[in-house]
Amino acid sequence: MASSTVTSSQPDRPPRPNLAFRRLRGRRSPAEFAALVRRAAREIGERVSCDARYVGRVEAGEIRCPNYAYERVFLYMFPGRTLADLGFAPRSSVRGRGARPAGDASPPCGTDPVPTAGDTGAAVKPYDTQDPYETHENHEESDVLRRAFMTGGGATVAAALGPFGLPIDAAATPADRPQRRAGSTEATALEEAVRRIRLLDDRHGADGLYRRAAAPLRAAYALLDAGATRQATVDRLHSGAGELAISVGWLAHDSGRFDDARSHYAEALATARVTGDPALEAHAFCNTAFLARDAGRPREAVRAAQAAQRVGRPLGSARLMSLLALREAGGWAGLADRTGCEQALARAHALFARGRSDADPEWMTFYGEAELEGLEAQCWSTLGDWPRAARHARRAAEVQDPHFTRNIALYTAELADDLARGGRPDEAAQAGLRVLELLDQVQSSRIQTMLAGTARVLLPHRRALGVSEFLERHASLPRGV
Repeated sequence: MASSTVTSSQPDRPPRPNLAFRRLRGRRSPAEFAALVRRAAREIGERVSCDARYVGRVEAGEIRCPNYAYERVFLYMFPGRTLADLGFAPRSSVRGRGARPAGDASPPCGTDPVPTAGDTGAAVKPYDTQDPYETHENHEESDVLRRAFMTGGGATVAAALGPFGLPIDAAATPADRPQRRAGSTEATALEEAVRRIRLLDDRHGADGLYRRAAAPLRAAYALLDAGATRQATVDRLHSGAGELAISVGWLAHDSGRFDDARSHYAEALATARVTGDPALEAHAFCNTAFLARDAGRPREAVRAAQAAQRVGRPLGSARLMSLLALREAGGWAGLADRTGCEQALARAHALFARGRSDADPEWMTFYGEAELEGLEAQCWSTLGDWPRAARHARRAAEVQDPHFTRNIALYTAELADDLARGGRPDEAAQAGLRVLELLDQVQSSRIQTMLAGTARVLLPHRRALGVSEFLERHASLPRGV
């Protein structure tokens, strides 16, 4: 798809009503059904702005194929059905692509096309800030992001992530920066850039994305310099810039650039303190604690996690406090303090059991049972309790949403390492092979480092079932993969 002209979301022919979707609504009103969609989205960590109008547009056939967020929600609500079963058209038929060669079947709606060498995707259209989850441009843009990311289309990724209408060129001079004051459109674009980075990271890992994410961050702080006329917009800009700094910091963290990550987290923390934003401050401390643990500074990890809990407690989110307790547990494990670790883990589980609430920060959508299990596995691994670590890592991989490929690879790599160190080389090799199969979709230095460690542990066990195959395939990986 070297080039593409995006067609209107309203085809020339009259839309065909989606009777299959209408039957699924049953006797519920459109508003009642929309509420069920939003509830299902929350259960799987998605964000959709579904209302009665959206349901009506789907049933009228105006929305011929949903975007990827709605796709995941609908398939979760109606297990065993495909999007075709729900009355939607193939995704390729609503993207304005040229005619396909005879016999080249279009992929079903919701199926990601396979990128080809040199394919950098189509030009990105401006985002519809009034209804960002319903536009045709969003379908095209989501595809462009994934294809450009996996094929290394740097310019396209930068353009797709950058807040629209803002300079994101690294060489931009002060004269190139926004001269007019920012408004709600720019604030919305900034918030959306954060969501896109998180989505791509969840699916593919950080390595290929980090190199392209610095420019949108510069654009975000250029917005702060330009100012805004309304205080509400100023607050949104500060919060958005701080969250973007944390997201870029995490990309640096996950790709092994610890010094860069520390700088970005510090920038977010400073932004939070300047504006008196406790939610942003808690998030910055949370990530700082995680980084300190990974960088071999466990005492700092404990202190940062405890600071996050102090500032985050008044926010009223049990899930946030549960995650922060896990961050503290990781620090205690690094200090070889089993009692401190167990106490923090107990708090994390008790708080997690209280369930979700409206007070939960948006960035915490990743934190579910799988992440809880995965972080606990890391604690037991650090303490050298390999069997216990393996049980939690296995559970994490089993319950993780299949769309989050990066996390599945991470938890399975953790499982492989725990099994290898726990004296179960054959099972470790099988888990390692599963991770290798995912590396064409995931780019994460963290996962690659874990696999390399597992391979070293398994070297003396070459003759065990499956170990030689794992070692040979791992050794054949291209450098940097």
